[in-house]
Amino acid sequence: MLEQYFPILLFILVGVGVGMLMLTLGRLVAPNRPDPEKLSPYECGFEAFEDARMKFDVRYYLIAILFILFDLEIAFLFPWAVVLPDIGAFGFWSMMIFLAILIVGFVYEWKKGALEWE
Repeated sequence: MLEQYFPILLFILVGVGVGMLMLTLGRLVAPNRPDPEKLSPYECGFEAFEDARMKFDVRYYLIAILFILFDLEIAFLFPWAVVLPDIGAFGFWSMMIFLAILIVGFVYEWKKGALEWE
């Protein structure tokens, strides 16, 4: 029974080995010339100007959640488009209802001002 898992174990070991080999080669071959400019902390190209433990505006999280929500919902369209000839009218109208609900949610967020950045 355990011999069936040997290819998986071998695959994992080869993957870890190749990863470690690449990291070791990178450390040995890559130049290491640190200077104050490279070692300084920065935020988006600017010097850090506040404490890292400061409170973030909730809009950052709201925009991120909305992006993930609508991005993942759109990902459902690709497999649907592939099987559309097979699922027929029922599948088409099911997706239209799904998209209508998605559009209602998008319009709601838009009207609430969640997409506005002040």
